[in-house]
Amino acid sequence: MTVAESQVRPESNERSARDLLRDNSLAIAVFTLFFVTLLFGQGLAGWRTYNSDQKDHRQSAVSFPRYLTTANFGEATFENWESEFLQMGAYVLLTVWLRQRGSSESKPMEGDDDVDEDPRSHRLDPEAPGPVRRGGFSLVLYKNSLSIAFFALFFASWGMHAVTGARDFSQQQLAHGGQAVSIPQFLTRGEFWFQSFQNWQSEFLAVASLVVFTIWFRQQGSPESKPVHAPHRQTGSS
Repeated sequence: MTVAESQVRPESNERSARDLLRDNSLAIAVFTLFFVTLLFGQGLAGWRTYNSDQKDHRQSAVSFPRYLTTANFGEATFENWESEFLQMGAYVLLTVWLRQRGSSESKPMEGDDDVDEDPRSHRLDPEAPGPVRRGGFSLVLYKNSLSIAFFALFFASWGMHAVTGARDFSQQQLAHGGQAVSIPQFLTRGEFWFQSFQNWQSEFLAVASLVVFTIWFRQQGSPESKPVHAPHRQTGSS
């Protein structure tokens, strides 16, 4: 290695690291907030509450790592995840067909948008994703993959909510001298559907607020907002 190469490579590596952070800064920030609030917010607060209940029932406290494996923590986590993925999956599909005049979250009221273009016309594009170039069933899956992914995560979270919810409910029942329930039995109880719908309704309210607020309100620099100077009647963020 020459002296020139030894001087260039560290600088190149530093630039690559900076580029990696810049190119993924939004995802890094959001996932960091997710893990911090999950473990050190919900996790620690839930752990203290769980051990307080354990003490009230003359049962031994558990360590923090052990609490993270309990049905209590799992139920609280998955019942929230299911509502988030349901919200996003439903929103993705609703925006395919429905419009809201003036909202930055809506496609234009008239004509077609770039997202409506037939991907088969780009089959020969050298930089097009593999499924677009191959066509057929792989393209059918790929062009619906966003909604499929969200609904797959929704059903997975919904199932884990049912599993952990039944286990946590059974533990509470046994602690109070009652009987444990199976997963199908838990699905017929009001507790499960109350937990689900109290989260679902809040998510749909949040989406509705975003759709309507972007008609009149602005946030300079955000792609979720229309330009600050745009008239209220303008639909879309471009």
